Amino acid sequence: MESLRLLRKELLERQMANQLGSEEALLRFMSNHVFAVWDFQSLLKALQQRLTCVQVPWAPTSDREARRLINEIVLDEESGPHPDGGYASHFELYLDAMKKAGANTQLIEDWLQLIEKSGNFSTAIIATNLPSHVKKFLKTTFSFIEQGSLVTVASSFLYGREDIIPDLFRQLVQRLDQENPEKWGYFKFYLEEHIHCDEEKHGPAAERLMQRICGNDPILWVEAERAARIALAARIDLWDSMVASQASQSRAA
Repeated sequence: MESLRLLRKELLERQMANQLGSEEALLRFMSNHVFAVWDFQSLLKALQQRLTCVQVPWAPTSDREARRLINEIVLDEESGPHPDGGYASHFELYLDAMKKAGANTQLIEDWLQLIEKSGNFSTAIIATNLPSHVKKFLKTTFSFIEQGSLVTVASSFLYGREDIIPDLFRQLVQRLDQENPEKWGYFKFYLEEHIHCDEEKHGPAAERLMQRICGNDPILWVEAERAARIALAARIDLWDSMVASQASQSRAA
């Protein structure tokens, strides 16, 4: 998929670590980026719903291999190791890292309360006062979740998230190695855990899922490529908007 390779290259050339030149910039980044961590969990659960049975009464689904692959990913993402011992979802680990580093968690905590109160995304996104670029990104993800086929959900999950995350986060880990280990220890742990899981386990597992879902059907692969392009473009737009917002806030300071 040549078009995906070019979009992926465009995203990586943003050079995340270089554009987050100060601790203040990184803290502001985390306050926005945490929403991408949250909606990733929602995208993952949407994929699990399509590939396994999560209702009662239970019945076995048709693809045993796909069921195993997605459940292994869910286990790591919902109940991965925590640096203090025990287990936590990657979202909860990210939130703990934000608090440890001193990032503002008010936006994401208000959003979680709104989700719990409203019970659905469509109502919550109308009522929230999130930044427009965060809203736009969430709406793209939930358009896959609420309206997309199994192919589009799986493709946005693999090519928009799992396949790109290790290279993006590696830039930040290299940077944080030189920062305050006490302040950034949890965040560094989160980044390294994500790199390890996505590069060594989840990325390959998601690739196998795509192969099982699309098989040798060229129509399904075209559908997958279209969804992947949308997911990657949304990621690029989110990143560019966050950087522009950072620059605006720096000038105003």
